[in-house]
Amino acid sequence: MESQFESPPELPPDAPREPILTLPGALTAYVALLAVVHLRVLLPPELENWTIDVFGFIPKRYDSTLLDITFPGGAGAKVWTFVTYSLLHANLTHIGFNVLWLLPFGSALARRFGAVRFFLFMAVTAAAGALAHLLTHEHAIAPMIGASASVSGAMAAAIRFAFVRGSFLSFSRGDADAAAKVPALSLARALRNGRVLGFLAVWFGVNIIFGIGSIAIGADGASVAWQAHIGGFLAGLMLFSLFDPVPRAAAHAAHASRDGSGRV
Repeated sequence: MESQFESPPELPPDAPREPILTLPGALTAYVALLAVVHLRVLLPPELENWTIDVFGFIPKRYDSTLLDITFPGGAGAKVWTFVTYSLLHANLTHIGFNVLWLLPFGSALARRFGAVRFFLFMAVTAAAGALAHLLTHEHAIAPMIGASASVSGAMAAAIRFAFVRGSFLSFSRGDADAAAKVPALSLARALRNGRVLGFLAVWFGVNIIFGIGSIAIGADGASVAWQAHIGGFLAGLMLFSLFDPVPRAAAHAAHASRDGSGRV
């Protein structure tokens, strides 16, 4: 006698879940660009110094009272250095520190914005950081370099949705793409959210300590341009909605409020 055994029904395969910190293409390209630009350190010293003078942000370049000093780059450098300074770094410690902070916040932001919005956002926050540095260092002749203003802007933008239920800093979250595209908090609601306020307090506290204490980063003893950090951060926080393609939903924002109240 033959027995027939019914095979168990096949279960549908689980949907792939992408790790939260898998780098999206836009961020990978941005980090690769920083790395390629940093190869300038292999140039002879005079050429390396020239690249910093031409592409670094020098407040004295905009000083109309100084007529006897000509900076490399001419009039064009007064425009492009508002962004190009952010692609230059002093050493591997400097670039590594910025990339380390950019990994979680930049990953979420790049997924949410897409490549074009992400690169434009990084440029705008870099320019905001340069403007803040210019206003506070009007006659400074030392070039400012580094992506910290843009990194700070990315962090500020990310906290507009980072603590919403299901996002990458919440206690309940999905895959990376889903976590990056939860509806964001409005600026007013974000500034009433306990977790956001806590993050702001720590972030500003650290930057004030760096500023008041004149703490230096790296072997070369370069000081931290903390005013540029604040300029980029405020720009990212306030201009986020201009770049955000994800519709806002009051219900999700309410979840975040309930959850949150309880160098760069």
